[in-house]
Amino acid sequence: MPDAIIGLGIVIAGFVGLILIIVILRSFRILNEYERGVVFRLGKFSAVRGPGLIVLIPFLDKMVKLSLRTIALDVPSQDIITKDNVSVKVNAVVYFRVVDPNRAVIQVEDYMYATSLVSQTTLRTVTGQADLDDLLSHRDLINSKLRELIDKETEPWGIKVLNVELKNVDLPQEMIRAMSRQAEAERDKRAKIINSEGEFMSAQKLSEAANILGGSSYALQLRYLQVMTEIAAEKNSTMIIPLPIELLKYFQLSNEKLNAELNNENTSKS
Repeated sequence: MPDAIIGLGIVIAGFVGLILIIVILRSFRILNEYERGVVFRLGKFSAVRGPGLIVLIPFLDKMVKLSLRTIALDVPSQDIITKDNVSVKVNAVVYFRVVDPNRAVIQVEDYMYATSLVSQTTLRTVTGQADLDDLLSHRDLINSKLRELIDKETEPWGIKVLNVELKNVDLPQEMIRAMSRQAEAERDKRAKIINSEGEFMSAQKLSEAANILGGSSYALQLRYLQVMTEIAAEKNSTMIIPLPIELLKYFQLSNEKLNAELNNENTSKS
């Protein structure tokens, strides 16, 4: 009987010793450089500890571990109606980090979930107040406004929003086709304007050249000889030689003079 009692005592002592060893080992925690521990003693905030070796009082201290690294939060797609009544889907990504572990634990139950909800509601509000053109061409302004508003909401929780980026703006197929037609019409308009400007400049230069050639018979003759040289340089079996305008005028004047003389002679005979 005494031997049995001694053996039972040894087992109980060994069991108690094992529990004490486990408790002592669990009192030591190691935190990485990017981690912090918020320690509560008997339910009250005690301190923010880390990094390195942390010693906790068994059964009295409780520690909540947080990471201080930047977190990339993917905001799900939100169905919105823009200011100009276009239905689109918009998603974004929010970059933030914990700057005050104390408030991140005490002021909000789950800072990740809370930040996600705030990002979703703010994304719907800001994009719903913008036109479709602003969503497509002025994303920097919208990103800056989103970052400012989300950071203002999460600042009491010890969260710092570093950046917000719109990822995708999904348009309906009807809107995509309408924008394609609009872009094509804009390109056609620019092409017609450029073509009209080219024709105007060409006509202006031709008019100036005609005025110069018309004011000097020598210039017209030189141009005529230049054209003849260019025609002769071509290896053609048939050559068409244009007559100078002055020569045609000469024949016209001679013909008119001959007709006048014939009319005078017929008048004198009669």
